[in-house]
Amino acid sequence: MNDINMGLYFLSEVVGTGMLILLGCGVVANVILAKTKGFGGGTLMINWGWGLAVFAGVLTSAYSGAQLNPAVSFGLLLAGKLEVGLFFVAVAGQLTGAFLGAIGCWLAYKQHFDAEADPAAKLGVFSTGPAIRSYGWNLVTEIFGTFVLVFVIFAFADYGDIEIGTPGGLGPLTALPVALLVVGIGASLGGPTGYAINPARDLGPRIAHALLPIKGKGSSDWAYSWVPVVGPLIGGGLAALASPALLALV
Repeated sequence: MNDINMGLYFLSEVVGTGMLILLGCGVVANVILAKTKGFGGGTLMINWGWGLAVFAGVLTSAYSGAQLNPAVSFGLLLAGKLEVGLFFVAVAGQLTGAFLGAIGCWLAYKQHFDAEADPAAKLGVFSTGPAIRSYGWNLVTEIFGTFVLVFVIFAFADYGDIEIGTPGGLGPLTALPVALLVVGIGASLGGPTGYAINPARDLGPRIAHALLPIKGKGSSDWAYSWVPVVGPLIGGGLAALASPALLALV
């Protein structure tokens, strides 16, 4: 991978993750902010919206292998599939893209943010939060959700269906299985914490929420912010370590 242009690699992750967050946070805004056309659409609408956001994000970041997630990048690093330098470039791109995508979502829904009276709903567009606050159990949920994500992505690679993290190794339909996987994780494991399963997905928009001049926005809930960062990194790392043995059984 010595011939990779680091600037393009970074930009690829910025664009892909920005697309992911613009559409993902956008579907949440459409469902939970007052006076939108999609208000009250429910959790399945959010699950499918995030899945399609992943689909779009993967397709627009083929140059870097469409990682879009520090937990995925960390898993690839532990598995020896990603160089240390590229790992840090990818994560920087992911956080940058997530921050910019969140700003784009705010601009698209600016009037609806202004019309929304509930600060928790405004924060909920940007970042995840637990249904029942218990940091230890919330951490467990994020570990399991991200383990499933990264473990199954490694399984896709074993079957030759997708090569996340391999620059230029993505075909036009390889985004589909990852998108459906995210829908499934949201529907099955998303209830307790809102399934961040991606440190950049939560941290980048949470920073945007803290910095943007959002009318009546309230707290950014930094007390919880470590859970959707640490949990996914643990889950992604465990998946990378477990996959060689467990996938050998398939």
